Formats: sequence, C-alpha cells, structure tokens
Amino acid sequence: MSLRKSRPTTASRRLRSDILYAVDKKRPEKSLTRPLKGPLGRSKGRISTRHKARGAKKLLRIIDFKRNKKGIPAKVFAIEYDPTHGPNIALLHYADGEKRYILAPKGLKKGDVVKAGEKADLTVGNALPLKNIPIGTFVHNIEIYPGRGGQFVRSAGCGAIIMSADSKFTTLKFPSKEIRKILSSCFATIGVLSNEDVKNVKMGKAGRKIHLGIRPTVRGVAMPYKHPHGGSYSTTGVGRKSPVSPWGQPAKGKKTRRRKHTNKYILQKRRKK
Repeated sequence: MSLRKSRPTTASRRLRSDILYAVDKKRPEKSLTRPLKGPLGRSKGRISTRHKARGAKKLLRIIDFKRNKKGIPAKVFAIEYDPTHGPNIALLHYADGEKRYILAPKGLKKGDVVKAGEKADLTVGNALPLKNIPIGTFVHNIEIYPGRGGQFVRSAGCGAIIMSADSKFTTLKFPSKEIRKILSSCFATIGVLSNEDVKNVKMGKAGRKIHLGIRPTVRGVAMPYKHPHGGSYSTTGVGRKSPVSPWGQPAKGKKTRRRKHTNKYILQKRRKK
C-alpha cells in the first residue's frame, strides 16, 4: 500500500493524495452487508450532532469483533476495501462453511489460514487470550471484558504492544501512549492493522469531505447575532472573555463530562507526543 499524488492540473488536485489499495476487486459478501439508510446526526428531523451527513451511498459490512469460533480454522478468501472502516477487511471461509469479515492486519494475504482460541499459533491474524501472547508482541482488536468483543485498537495502522503480564492482568501500551492494565483472559488479535498511510491522505477539496459524510464547520464570528460570537458587519472577534459553543457553554478548557470513570487500571494517561 502506498500514496498516490495527483498531477496539479487544477487547484484542488494540486494537494490531493489517495491510497493505492492492494485489495481484491470483488463485490462484498451479500449475507454480510446491510444498507445504510436514513439521516445521520438527526433526531426527529432536528440536528442532534453538527457537521454530519450520510455522504455517498455505501453498504455496511458486518465485522466479527468477537472472534468466538474457537478452534475452527478459516481460510482468507479475499482482502477487500471497506468504505466504513479505516483498515481493509478480510473475508474468511471457515471449515464448517460459515463466512465472516474481520479487520485485516498488515501482512495478512489471500490464502492464509487463521484461527481463534487458546492454542492458536502466534501468527498474524490469529486471536488468543492475552495471557498466551508473549511480551513485546503487537496486538489489535483488544477486549475490555471477556466475551464482549474487541473494543480497543481498531483504527487503520494501529497496534498496541504488550509490556508485562501477571496471572490476572496484562499491561499494554496503546498508540495514544496510554499504558493500561487489562484482564489476561481477554482476547486480542496478533498484528498491526493495515492502511497505516490513511493519516497522510490529503483531501484536496471540500467535495471529498462531503462524500465522506463530513459537512462544513462554520465559524461563529461569521454567523448572525443568534450565535454568541455572531453579529456585526465588522471584524469584532468573539467579544467575550473566552469562546463559547452555540448554546453558551465555554468551548475551551472547561470540563463538561459528568461520568466518573475509574483510573485504577490506567498507569499512564494518554498524551499527544
């Protein structure tokens, strides 16, 4: 996988870059897809989440995050593009005839055999409990609670590294630099996810964002008087001590979350660098 830069024939193509996806050109498995219909970011017709739209027409691929077919080998039938996820996806054909999609890690190829279970080999694409994975291994699709399915590290190009382990907990370092303890009985999949160059893609023009379902973000100072920053025909700025949301809440620095999640299992908080 690599980036392709467009020739600067127009202003919008000058900075545009795309990913050259190394995938099989086939239609998605019909039994594992469903349509994405209806509005997005709306509640009874009113905007509930700003800057969202449905975007281009697409099918939702149903991904298996649980990997609960223990001990049954599966052959990778195809590596496919997925418009609703960052990494590519792999279509698995299990020995008992069932078909499922999983997130495709880097290095997984068509024809490979993968397996989930406590006695699975330590190869890319296999899912094992954290207690059976050696220190220094990169993993993704990590469970928080046993049997619930992977919830951590599912973005393109991401992988968490196992730092230490004991009988009850395994310590992992996440891509966000957060260091956290997770139950050793939770499952994780070996490898780093594909499409690591997604972060380097440049849209080039607003239309590509619209196709992705991302609507424009308008500055408050460019709005009418209904917005706390708006009004006036001159560049008066915000006109307040600090910027606020359209509903008057401080927009920078003020904590607005009420939930008190425990930090008992977080050894080091995430940071930018």
